[in-house]
Amino acid sequence: MARSRDSICVCFFSFCFLVLGVIAIGSSLLINFSGGPVCQKSLYIPLLVSGIILSIVSLLGFMGSYCKSNFLLSLYLFAVFLLAVWFVAFASFVVIVTNDGAAEAVSKLGFKEYRLGDYKNWLQRNFVSDKKWKEIRSCMIDAHQVCKNLDRNNVVDQTAKDFYKRNDLSPVQSGCCIPPVACGFQYQNTTFWIPRTSASAAKDNDCSAWSNHQQTLCYNCDSCKAGVIKNVKKQWRVLATINFCLAVFIAIFYSTGCCDIRNKNRRDHNKSLNQCLV
Repeated sequence: MARSRDSICVCFFSFCFLVLGVIAIGSSLLINFSGGPVCQKSLYIPLLVSGIILSIVSLLGFMGSYCKSNFLLSLYLFAVFLLAVWFVAFASFVVIVTNDGAAEAVSKLGFKEYRLGDYKNWLQRNFVSDKKWKEIRSCMIDAHQVCKNLDRNNVVDQTAKDFYKRNDLSPVQSGCCIPPVACGFQYQNTTFWIPRTSASAAKDNDCSAWSNHQQTLCYNCDSCKAGVIKNVKKQWRVLATINFCLAVFIAIFYSTGCCDIRNKNRRDHNKSLNQCLV
């Protein structure tokens, strides 16, 4: 009866790990093929790696429980321990690299602008480097969804302030679909702005990078890259929270699993001792 309870406990946690692994792998594949709403795949590799590791660990637990092998179960617990360390280490790393990058609120306009230089070099190097940015920019242009959604709230004869108030601009829309406010461009419609010559516009490279061409807009702007990184930061923070929760779940299981294996070893030892005495 006790042996059965131990096996049920290990199988239950192994089943949980397997379900989580399948969900993580499925989510990573979905992200890889769909690209997400802003055409970036920042969670693809972390989810895929975590899913594969969870699945392997769960299979190890099923094998140890089915074969009733102390060696496999001990190896299983060691793998679970390493898994917990991985989750905590990854979550801590995410918190560190996403710690910077506060948005700058635009006075009285109700939205925020983001600056690429406010984010750590690691984020810039791994998510918006020249090669990666070409892929992201091409995907956003082909999708036509990032900036097209702003047309839904467009009305005739509205001013720039009306445009800002009617649209709850996401970080990507703020950086990629409109020129920076500091450029002082004159608003005509959702994606058409008349450039003006000013001292601030001359100093800001994003002002010269802006184009009213629908295939260009501000996709070459640093503010657009900053908006994408802001979205990456948000997603990774969510993943870090999930990893911390999984680490707590694993810690609970680990303490339970160690007790079960110690009990199993004690029963096996007592059984062998009784056989010797007989």
